[in-house]
Amino acid sequence: QVQFVESGGGLVQPGGSLRLSCAASRIVNRLHAMGWYRQAPGKDRELVAHITAFNSTKYRDSVKGRFIISRDNAKKTVDLQMNSLKLEDTAVYYCNMGPLAGGALRPFYPWGPGTQVTVSS
Repeated sequence: QVQFVESGGGLVQPGGSLRLSCAASRIVNRLHAMGWYRQAPGKDRELVAHITAFNSTKYRDSVKGRFIISRDNAKKTVDLQMNSLKLEDTAVYYCNMGPLAGGALRPFYPWGPGTQVTVSS
C-alpha cells in the first residue's frame, strides 16, 4: 500500500504564497500520475492539478497561472507552489497517485491526513 504525508499548509493573507509538499511511502507504478486535490468545508473533494510521469501538467481553471505542480520521482514527492492565493483557495489539500481517466487523475490509494490551507485577511 502507499501512504502520503502532506505538509506546508498554513495561514496566509490574500495574494500570498505557500508551497505544499507531499511525500509518498513508495511508488508502485512509475507511470502513474501524481496530483493534488482539495476539499473545502461542505464541498466535495476536487482535483486541483496533476502531473504525469512525463511531466505533462493539467490544472483546474480557477488555479491556472497561479499554481505550479512539480514532481521528483527519486524523492517520491509532488509539490504544489501556490501564488496569488485567494479566499476561495481555503481548503484541506491532499495528494494522491493513479492512472488518468478521461484526462484527469483518478486517485488510486487511500488518502493521507492532508494539510490545511487558510487564506484570510
